[in-house]
Amino acid sequence: MTESRSDKKERTRRAILDAALALTEEVGLAGLSLRQVAKEVGIVPTAFYRHFASIDELGLALVEESFVSLRAMIRDVRQGAPSLGQIVDRSVAVLIEHVGEQRTHFAFIARERSGGSAVVREAIRREFELFERELATDLARLPMDHWSGDDLRILSNLIVRSMVNTSEDILLAERRDLTEIRHRARTQLMMVIVGALNWKSRGRD
Repeated sequence: MTESRSDKKERTRRAILDAALALTEEVGLAGLSLRQVAKEVGIVPTAFYRHFASIDELGLALVEESFVSLRAMIRDVRQGAPSLGQIVDRSVAVLIEHVGEQRTHFAFIARERSGGSAVVREAIRREFELFERELATDLARLPMDHWSGDDLRILSNLIVRSMVNTSEDILLAERRDLTEIRHRARTQLMMVIVGALNWKSRGRD
């Protein structure tokens, strides 16, 4: 069966993304050139522009790809009416599973969130901010009417930061260390949440 033009274009785009992920492990996005990517994929440099306008645009596509499935998985964790303990357990389990399956994507995010491209750094920051907003919305549904909206955002920021640190621990860990990481991540999140349940926002009795 003859490959259609759109299928061929998508296959080449996929190859560019995969090549960029592999190459940035060595040089980071800031050190990546479209000529390197084109050579790795086996296309002429001008063909790169049929898929991405620049290396930064390629980086943005990798950021979006890195977050989209994780955000969907974490959203599924919170469906129904799970207890706080269940939410924590499921979230940690999903994070460990996803980082394991999408290791190169998470390594890319870990490098680039403080890397050389301001455009990509900002995109990563926005993705984490979106996580925080979604989580704050969910937390507002819990029996926490003594919390202000600002404090709910601060709490969600603490939880997201904890999960970011956990994902970076997973990247550096051997498989035998995952049980300890899971236990530590769960304990950290439960400490934050249990303390939060006893917190009262300023100006609220």
